Amino acid sequence: MITLNPMNMFKTGLRIILLGLLVTTTVFAQQTPEEIQTMLEQRDQQIKELVGPEGTDYTDEQRTKLKEIINGVINFEAMAKEALDTTFDTISTEKRTEFVDLFGTIVRDQSLNKLDIYRAIVTYQDIQVNGTEARVETLAQLENIRTPVNYEMEFQDGEWLIVDMEIDDVSTASSYNRQFQRIINQRGFEPLLESLRKRAAKA
Repeated sequence: MITLNPMNMFKTGLRIILLGLLVTTTVFAQQTPEEIQTMLEQRDQQIKELVGPEGTDYTDEQRTKLKEIINGVINFEAMAKEALDTTFDTISTEKRTEFVDLFGTIVRDQSLNKLDIYRAIVTYQDIQVNGTEARVETLAQLENIRTPVNYEMEFQDGEWLIVDMEIDDVSTASSYNRQFQRIINQRGFEPLLESLRKRAAKA
Protein backbone atom coordinates (compact mmCIF):
# COMPACT_ATOMS: atom_id res chain seq x y z
CA MET A 1 0.00 0.00 0.00
CA ILE A 2 1.32 3.44 -0.96
CA THR A 3 1.29 6.02 1.84
CA LEU A 4 1.08 9.68 0.90
CA ASN A 5 3.24 11.90 3.08
CA PRO A 6 1.41 15.21 3.76
CA MET A 7 4.68 17.16 3.69
CA ASN A 8 5.71 15.65 0.35
CA MET A 9 2.25 16.38 -1.04
CA PHE A 10 2.59 19.99 0.11
CA LYS A 11 6.02 20.35 -1.51
CA THR A 12 4.81 18.78 -4.74
CA GLY A 13 1.81 21.12 -4.85
CA LEU A 14 4.05 24.11 -4.18
CA ARG A 15 6.36 23.11 -7.04
CA ILE A 16 3.40 22.87 -9.41
CA ILE A 17 2.14 26.31 -8.36
CA LEU A 18 5.59 27.87 -8.76
CA LEU A 19 6.05 26.20 -12.14
CA GLY A 20 2.68 27.53 -13.22
CA LEU A 21 3.63 31.03 -12.12
CA LEU A 22 6.94 30.75 -13.97
CA VAL A 23 5.27 29.66 -17.20
CA THR A 24 2.61 32.37 -16.88
CA THR A 25 5.24 35.03 -16.21
CA THR A 26 7.29 33.89 -19.20
CA VAL A 27 4.28 33.98 -21.52
CA PHE A 28 3.11 37.41 -20.43
CA ALA A 29 6.68 38.76 -20.52
CA GLN A 30 6.62 38.07 -24.25
CA GLN A 31 3.32 39.82 -24.76
CA THR A 32 4.68 43.34 -25.02
CA PRO A 33 4.70 45.92 -27.82
CA GLU A 34 8.50 45.83 -27.80
CA GLU A 35 8.53 42.05 -28.34
CA ILE A 36 6.17 42.31 -31.27
CA GLN A 37 8.02 45.21 -32.91
CA THR A 38 11.37 43.46 -32.54
CA MET A 39 9.99 40.29 -34.11
CA LEU A 40 8.47 42.15 -37.06
CA GLU A 41 11.60 44.29 -37.56
CA GLN A 42 13.79 41.19 -37.66
CA ARG A 43 11.43 39.61 -40.18
CA ASP A 44 11.48 42.80 -42.27
CA GLN A 45 15.28 42.88 -42.24
CA GLN A 46 15.53 39.25 -43.34
CA ILE A 47 13.14 39.91 -46.21
CA LYS A 48 15.02 43.05 -47.32
CA GLU A 49 18.34 41.18 -47.36
CA LEU A 50 16.87 38.47 -49.58
CA VAL A 51 14.95 40.87 -51.85
CA GLY A 52 18.06 42.96 -52.52
CA PRO A 53 18.16 46.04 -54.79
CA GLU A 54 15.76 46.68 -57.66
CA GLY A 55 16.41 44.46 -60.64
CA THR A 56 17.66 41.53 -58.57
CA ASP A 57 17.10 38.07 -60.08
CA TYR A 58 16.09 35.26 -57.74
CA THR A 59 16.84 31.57 -57.73
CA ASP A 60 14.09 29.08 -56.87
CA GLU A 61 15.80 28.55 -53.53
CA GLN A 62 15.71 32.29 -52.76
CA ARG A 63 12.05 32.55 -53.74
CA THR A 64 11.20 29.60 -51.50
CA LYS A 65 13.07 31.19 -48.61
CA LEU A 66 11.30 34.51 -49.18
CA LYS A 67 7.94 32.77 -49.19
CA GLU A 68 8.77 31.05 -45.89
CA ILE A 69 9.85 34.27 -44.13
CA ILE A 70 7.03 36.44 -45.49
CA ASN A 71 4.32 33.95 -44.58
CA GLY A 72 5.93 32.27 -41.57
CA VAL A 73 4.11 34.46 -39.04
CA ILE A 74 0.66 34.22 -40.64
CA ASN A 75 -2.06 32.05 -39.11
CA PHE A 76 -3.69 30.85 -42.32
CA GLU A 77 -6.35 28.83 -40.51
CA ALA A 78 -7.62 31.89 -38.63
CA MET A 79 -7.52 34.05 -41.76
CA ALA A 80 -9.23 31.38 -43.87
CA LYS A 81 -11.96 30.92 -41.26
CA GLU A 82 -12.58 34.68 -41.21
CA ALA A 83 -12.64 34.78 -45.00
CA LEU A 84 -15.17 31.94 -45.24
CA ASP A 85 -17.30 33.35 -42.40
CA THR A 86 -20.29 31.24 -41.26
CA THR A 87 -19.83 28.74 -44.09
CA PHE A 88 -16.73 27.44 -42.30
CA ASP A 89 -18.90 25.89 -39.57
CA THR A 90 -21.22 24.16 -42.05
CA ILE A 91 -18.64 22.10 -43.97
CA SER A 92 -16.93 18.85 -42.96
CA THR A 93 -13.59 18.71 -41.16
CA GLU A 94 -12.03 17.25 -44.29
CA LYS A 95 -13.29 20.13 -46.44
CA ARG A 96 -12.14 22.68 -43.83
CA THR A 97 -8.63 21.23 -43.89
CA GLU A 98 -8.52 21.29 -47.69
CA PHE A 99 -9.88 24.84 -47.81
CA VAL A 100 -7.26 26.12 -45.34
CA ASP A 101 -4.46 24.36 -47.27
CA LEU A 102 -5.63 25.77 -50.62
CA PHE A 103 -6.12 29.24 -49.15
CA GLY A 104 -2.62 29.20 -47.64
CA THR A 105 -1.06 28.01 -50.90
CA ILE A 106 -2.71 30.82 -52.89
CA VAL A 107 -1.82 33.58 -50.40
CA ARG A 108 1.79 32.36 -50.16
CA ASP A 109 2.10 32.40 -53.94
CA GLN A 110 0.59 35.88 -54.22
CA SER A 111 3.03 37.20 -51.62
CA LEU A 112 5.81 37.01 -54.23
CA ASN A 113 3.91 38.83 -56.98
CA LYS A 114 5.29 42.29 -56.14
CA LEU A 115 8.58 42.00 -54.27
CA ASP A 116 9.23 45.76 -54.62
CA ILE A 117 6.83 46.44 -51.75
CA TYR A 118 9.19 44.69 -49.34
CA ARG A 119 11.80 47.37 -50.01
CA ALA A 120 9.57 49.95 -48.34
CA ILE A 121 10.74 51.76 -45.21
CA VAL A 122 8.45 50.75 -42.34
CA THR A 123 7.62 53.09 -39.46
CA TYR A 124 5.79 51.72 -36.43
CA GLN A 125 3.00 54.11 -35.45
CA ASP A 126 1.27 52.24 -32.63
CA ILE A 127 1.13 48.78 -31.04
CA GLN A 128 -1.74 47.95 -28.71
CA VAL A 129 -1.67 44.69 -26.73
CA ASN A 130 -4.78 43.30 -25.06
CA GLY A 131 -4.00 39.97 -23.42
CA THR A 132 -3.27 37.51 -26.21
CA GLU A 133 -4.37 39.89 -28.96
CA ALA A 134 -2.55 42.83 -30.50
CA ARG A 135 -2.99 45.47 -33.18
CA VAL A 136 0.07 46.83 -34.95
CA GLU A 137 -0.21 50.01 -37.02
CA THR A 138 2.61 50.87 -39.40
CA LEU A 139 3.34 53.19 -42.31
CA ALA A 140 5.20 51.74 -45.28
CA GLN A 141 6.95 54.25 -47.56
CA LEU A 142 8.24 53.26 -50.99
CA GLU A 143 9.75 56.24 -52.81
CA ASN A 144 7.10 58.97 -52.42
CA ILE A 145 4.17 56.67 -51.71
CA ARG A 146 3.05 56.11 -48.13
CA THR A 147 0.71 53.23 -47.34
CA PRO A 148 -0.83 52.35 -43.95
CA VAL A 149 -0.24 48.66 -43.22
CA ASN A 150 -1.81 47.26 -40.05
CA TYR A 151 -1.76 43.81 -38.47
CA GLU A 152 -4.21 42.01 -36.22
CA MET A 153 -2.21 39.47 -34.22
CA GLU A 154 -2.76 36.71 -31.66
CA PHE A 155 -0.34 35.07 -29.24
CA GLN A 156 -0.49 31.31 -29.83
CA ASP A 157 1.80 28.50 -28.69
CA GLY A 158 4.48 30.93 -27.52
CA GLU A 159 4.58 33.21 -30.57
CA TRP A 160 2.74 36.13 -32.15
CA LEU A 161 0.93 35.30 -35.39
CA ILE A 162 -0.83 37.55 -37.89
CA VAL A 163 -4.53 36.70 -38.28
CA ASP A 164 -5.39 39.61 -40.59
CA MET A 165 -3.69 42.43 -42.47
CA GLU A 166 -5.06 45.82 -43.47
CA ILE A 167 -3.54 47.66 -46.41
CA ASP A 168 -4.90 51.17 -46.93
CA ASP A 169 -7.57 50.29 -44.35
CA VAL A 170 -8.75 47.30 -46.43
CA SER A 171 -8.78 44.01 -44.52
CA THR A 172 -7.25 41.04 -46.36
CA ALA A 173 -9.67 38.57 -44.74
CA SER A 174 -12.65 40.82 -45.52
CA SER A 175 -11.52 41.25 -49.12
CA TYR A 176 -11.37 37.47 -49.61
CA ASN A 177 -14.66 37.14 -47.73
CA ARG A 178 -16.45 39.34 -50.27
CA GLN A 179 -15.06 37.31 -53.17
CA PHE A 180 -15.86 33.96 -51.57
CA GLN A 181 -19.35 34.90 -50.42
CA ARG A 182 -20.26 36.14 -53.89
CA ILE A 183 -19.36 32.74 -55.37
CA ILE A 184 -21.05 30.82 -52.54
CA ASN A 185 -24.26 32.84 -52.85
CA GLN A 186 -24.39 32.43 -56.62
CA ARG A 187 -23.09 28.88 -57.09
CA GLY A 188 -22.41 27.24 -53.70
CA PHE A 189 -19.33 26.15 -51.74
CA GLU A 190 -18.21 23.28 -53.98
CA PRO A 191 -17.66 25.53 -57.04
CA LEU A 192 -15.59 27.85 -54.81
CA LEU A 193 -13.47 24.93 -53.63
CA GLU A 194 -12.96 23.73 -57.20
CA SER A 195 -11.93 27.26 -58.24
CA LEU A 196 -9.37 27.36 -55.42
CA ARG A 197 -8.03 23.95 -56.43
CA LYS A 198 -7.34 25.23 -59.94
CA ARG A 199 -5.68 28.42 -58.66
CA ALA A 200 -3.52 26.49 -56.16
CA ALA A 201 -2.43 24.06 -58.89
CA LYS A 202 -0.89 26.99 -60.79
CA ALA A 203 1.00 28.25 -57.72
